[in-house]
Amino acid sequence: QVQLVESGGGSVQAGGSLTLSCSASGVTYSRKCLAWFRQAPGKEREGVAAVNIGGTAYYRYYTDSVKGRFAISTDSTRNTTYLQMNNLRPEDSGTYYCAAGAVSTFGCDLSSPDEYAHWGQGTQVTVSS
Repeated sequence: QVQLVESGGGSVQAGGSLTLSCSASGVTYSRKCLAWFRQAPGKEREGVAAVNIGGTAYYRYYTDSVKGRFAISTDSTRNTTYLQMNNLRPEDSGTYYCAAGAVSTFGCDLSSPDEYAHWGQGTQVTVSS
């Protein structure tokens, strides 16, 4: 049984930083995408960052709006994923979800939440101006 548990959300002022964590268990794909999505009220779920892990492969993907500000990483076991978020903006606010899925032909697709079979319960991030 796959379980993804997020932690680390909170409230910060614009320009501040937060680090989210996602502890994953039961994810058995030989090549896997571990990703972060976010969803603001009234908006669609948006892919933020992903890491493609399999064998010696380790590729990172970011949506354009967070490049240079956010960094995705994993621990040595590759079962915990972190999202370091710096220089936060009010538009970064929302519920952040950890997701896991198999690597597709196109790698880890941040534009397609349906590619991810497993999801955490979400953690709230609020950035005030």
